[in-house]
Amino acid sequence: MPALLEIRDLTVRRGGKQVLAVPHLEIREGETLAVIGPNGAGKSTLMLAIAQLLDGVRGEFRFRGSRLRPRDALAFRRHIALVLQDPLLLDASVFDNAAAGLRFRRLPREEITRRVDFWLDRLGIFHLRERAAHRLSGGEAQRVSLARALAIEPDLLLLDEPFGALDAPTRARLLDDFHTLLAETEMTAVFVTHDQDEALLTGDRVAVLLGGKLRQIGAPEDVFNAPADSEVAAFVGVDTVLPGVVTGFEGGCALVDAGGVQLEAVGDAEPGQAVWFCLRPEDITLWGDSGELPPSSARNQLQGRVTKLQRQGPLMRVEVACSAQTGESAFTLTAFVTRPSAEEMELATGKTVTLTFKASAAHLIPRQGASPPPSH
Repeated sequence: MPALLEIRDLTVRRGGKQVLAVPHLEIREGETLAVIGPNGAGKSTLMLAIAQLLDGVRGEFRFRGSRLRPRDALAFRRHIALVLQDPLLLDASVFDNAAAGLRFRRLPREEITRRVDFWLDRLGIFHLRERAAHRLSGGEAQRVSLARALAIEPDLLLLDEPFGALDAPTRARLLDDFHTLLAETEMTAVFVTHDQDEALLTGDRVAVLLGGKLRQIGAPEDVFNAPADSEVAAFVGVDTVLPGVVTGFEGGCALVDAGGVQLEAVGDAEPGQAVWFCLRPEDITLWGDSGELPPSSARNQLQGRVTKLQRQGPLMRVEVACSAQTGESAFTLTAFVTRPSAEEMELATGKTVTLTFKASAAHLIPRQGASPPPSH
């Protein structure tokens, strides 16, 4: 897909300090780009920079191939719509709020009515057309904010944590409706969120911002299953990130020594290379002490003792201390099991279990230093 907006060498400084650095970013026509990162990572700063609403911004912006100059900012903003976490509605009716952008553009009354009624209906709030904005619930107010943005038919829709202030059930319903809407309209959107589930649901591509720097961008499955570095791995939920050294290759797999335990992974590496051995908890299968394991293609099989059990939604998060052949504790692996499985295996702290996982489930990252990845 061609780039609707291309950004090069973007930097933003505040108070003499650089708070955002993006060497290159393309927003492609018709895609939804999900931007994720922890609080303070620079996500909102990036959004405001794209919208040409910040001072202290340096870099090159190209919209449909043409370079944007400072004097083009107002004209460019007529092509975009921005939806914030706070709906910021006028003290007026739902219809008047949704029509605000069109009236600023001085569209004919009939066209304003047509567009507003269409989007109010599409977002399921047409029955609230005449209701005062101050009488709306949080979810209803955000739907009005979306209708106002969509009614102007923007070339680029910018959404900065649009569902972050809503309660969980309302957020889930609105997110599902919005995901369907984006798929049907093929609209170009940038969706900023700290919620990784929202990014996975909405994003055609995912960009990861950490510490004001763009660390990785790609398809969701690449970012979440093959993170670019140990910090990205820690942020996207790769709970197990072990320091190791590649000792050789066998059967197309890299052999990795991790604290005296040999592990296998599919990946490119050189013998003697220091790596991070990354593994997601959902890729580990946990077995109790019921006897011989059934046949499996998993090349990694370890034993350990349960050190921690924690409920996580419908699952149980299980931490297992695995030991080297010397009997000393080598590292801890984290796995997910369903609650019925945990009860069936009678999991408890101190219980001996077996863990298996495929070599293809692991991901190797070159290790530049010995420091462990930070926790986000």
